[in-house]
Amino acid sequence: MEEVKDVSDANVSENAAPVGLEEPSVAEQPPDPPKADDLSAQLAAVNAERDRLASEKAELTDRLMRRQAEFENYRRRAEREKAEFWEKASMETVRAILPVVDDFERALQVPCSDAEYARGTELIYQRLMDALTRTGLEPIVADGAKFDPNLHQALDTQPSEEHEEDTVLQVYQKGYSFKGKLLRVAMVKVSVRPQ
Repeated sequence: MEEVKDVSDANVSENAAPVGLEEPSVAEQPPDPPKADDLSAQLAAVNAERDRLASEKAELTDRLMRRQAEFENYRRRAEREKAEFWEKASMETVRAILPVVDDFERALQVPCSDAEYARGTELIYQRLMDALTRTGLEPIVADGAKFDPNLHQALDTQPSEEHEEDTVLQVYQKGYSFKGKLLRVAMVKVSVRPQ
């Protein structure tokens, strides 16, 4: 038979808490609930930090947008300058070729006994003019047109009753524009009123 132990053991007191339900120590006790003044101060600090961060974010976003706009403006300006450079270079090249065009036109006006030679010269001239026209060269209409000091240079005048005053009577040298810009003015003879 088993012995029954005495429940009134000296190690166990009547006031002792059951096992696992001991009172927490001072370090384990939950802190006192914060006071209302402490909470409002913490809330104000958090709100101030949030506002500061929002302001900093807005400033950085603004700076980023400005940098992007500056870069886009720079890119456009660089592209425009590059296009202007190529257009100016093309214009100067065509300007250098114009005396050759003038020589071809004078050569075509001289009668030639060899028809094949004259036809070959005309074909070369036509091919050259086609290539220059594709690049943007356009002749200025002058013969019979109203004199325009922006497009024509009057080298001579002639009294005429048949034509209105300031009508171009003869073209000494053709004028040209290149992609809408004046390349060379036309040298012309202009009618004036008879005296």
